[in-house]
Amino acid sequence: MTKKILIVVGTRPNFVKITQFKKVAKNFPGLEVKIAHTGQHYDEKMSAVFLKQFNIEIDYFLGVSATSANSLIGEIIIALENVIQSYEPDILLCVGDVNSTLAAAISANKLGVKLGHLESGLRSLDRQMPEEVNRILTDEISDICFVTEKSGIENLKQIGKAENQIAFVGNTMIDTLVHFNNEIEASSILEEIALKKGKYILVTMHRPRNVDTKEALLKIIDLFKNITNKHLVVFSMHPRTKNSFEKFNFIGELESINQLKIIEPQNYFAFQKLIKYSFCVITDSGGIQEETTFLKIPCITLRENTERPSTLEEGTNVLMPFNTQKIAETILAITNGNFKNGEVPKFWDGNATKRVLETIQNL
Repeated sequence: MTKKILIVVGTRPNFVKITQFKKVAKNFPGLEVKIAHTGQHYDEKMSAVFLKQFNIEIDYFLGVSATSANSLIGEIIIALENVIQSYEPDILLCVGDVNSTLAAAISANKLGVKLGHLESGLRSLDRQMPEEVNRILTDEISDICFVTEKSGIENLKQIGKAENQIAFVGNTMIDTLVHFNNEIEASSILEEIALKKGKYILVTMHRPRNVDTKEALLKIIDLFKNITNKHLVVFSMHPRTKNSFEKFNFIGELESINQLKIIEPQNYFAFQKLIKYSFCVITDSGGIQEETTFLKIPCITLRENTERPSTLEEGTNVLMPFNTQKIAETILAITNGNFKNGEVPKFWDGNATKRVLETIQNL
């Protein structure tokens, strides 16, 4: 008898975590995988291009269009109910920590469908982050929790999850990096923007605390003016960040900085090549912390906390407040060879998807 798996995704980070499921499932004759896309992220540059590159076949597109978190979650729950009742999955797999994740979890719970949470147990301990609340609530009602790193196991045990509800499988995002390595290498992005390997700092910034106010943007400008004295900086500007710079009329000042290349958001292959051959990365992203750790690229994360402590304890990531002097000191340490080498965490080996499916097969 075939066991039916419905995977629900909604945003770009979700897509990166599920690229191998349908392919690997072909090695499990008793498993069937279908994918539902809520539509939470759906635009050409930031979403559709990812799906095309990964050749992800979407079986159900919900097409939600809400603007607020509440209405988005509500629309997804209603639309997903029809999909669940039609497909009748044996298990629903929700991914990550976005609003689509929580909505899918609630849908499965209310319809009596077994719920699995991919990337479970991560905690920043900062409930001001919407993602943290989504993680907590989703984990609470999940029947099986798929964990990417050791911290997740302890966090789940603290909320009363039994050992047979916790599966330490590794990081499916790394599966994507491993599988598409040739495509990443084939990207011509370095030639297109005239970059030499190891000779530039890659920067991304999109979190509200870092980009939504005039004061925050002035900090970014000050940082760039400081570090471009010695380094070429490539700034991959998120639409939210660009809108903020335009709102406060700072685009001109930003563009006037020598040794600063401002680029639009890139497709997955191009961006991973930019990470792979950078001198170091400065970011406030979650996923980039993991990608740099796997690639052993120094990463400076401008946040007060991280839900991925393995990147700090084992990997190449450091956490710090947005302080130009501290950032410059860290870059100097990297330059002088006084920065940690880092290790790749357990099960970040390209086989996490296989472990997830083995676990589901044996439920």
